Amino acid sequence: MRHRRVLAWSLYLLLVAAAAAAQSVVGILGIASEVKPFEQQIQNGRDLNVEGYVFRAGVLNGRDVVIGRSGAGKVNAAIVATLMLGHFKPMAVLFSGTAGAVDAALRQGDVVVGTAVAQHDAGVLTAAGMRRGGLRNPVTGELDPVVVPAPMPLLATARRAIPALTLPSMKTPDGERVPRVLEGVIVAGDVFVTDPVRRDELRSVLGATAVEMEGAAVVQTCRQFAVPCLVVRGITDRADTEASSDYRQFIGVASQNAAAVVAAIVRGLEREAR
Repeated sequence: MRHRRVLAWSLYLLLVAAAAAAQSVVGILGIASEVKPFEQQIQNGRDLNVEGYVFRAGVLNGRDVVIGRSGAGKVNAAIVATLMLGHFKPMAVLFSGTAGAVDAALRQGDVVVGTAVAQHDAGVLTAAGMRRGGLRNPVTGELDPVVVPAPMPLLATARRAIPALTLPSMKTPDGERVPRVLEGVIVAGDVFVTDPVRRDELRSVLGATAVEMEGAAVVQTCRQFAVPCLVVRGITDRADTEASSDYRQFIGVASQNAAAVVAAIVRGLEREAR
């Protein structure tokens, strides 16, 4: 009998340790081409297949991480986020990738940390234009706000971690410069914005700083499962008629810069967990 109690207690301790380890995992999501910097940095990397989707697990800055590779668009991102949350149980999710600048002060290579996100293509399309609205939570029946604020504890960690980071100097159409890390509202929709008129409307109506195609959907998914999520985006273009060519030219450096910021946040989470 005593032997059985010892075995039962040992099994219990193993389960508790496994649960604690699972809760220490940080999820990193992004378009496959934009999360390559993480896949090259992590230690003890290994691929894991979940329902046909490949995740890469490893260690980044002392913290266990799992990297999800998304396709473009909100649906693709929400699918991968749901699989990540259900299978790996991360304590937080960081979305890393690129975006077009809506704020005219931004330049290629700058990084925006989302203090809030919004789905700019959700609402009612009328003859007078888009009347945006929050989406209804199918579990609680409540409407989400149009502009969803970032979870303050995770944002606070980012604010403590980022000041020590300096991004490498780079060449841009405006000359050699050191990219900046700023905060702002990041909006997402299933369209690649190349129209200055539409871009400026996002600025005036939603207070947008940057525009992309996935982040707000991942935030909505994480909110549904009560997991904090922060969106980080490197700037490739100005969401204008040159956006497509600028995106191709600057996707590499913008992805690297966003990844550097996310890695600093992961380091901050690890320090705070000690």
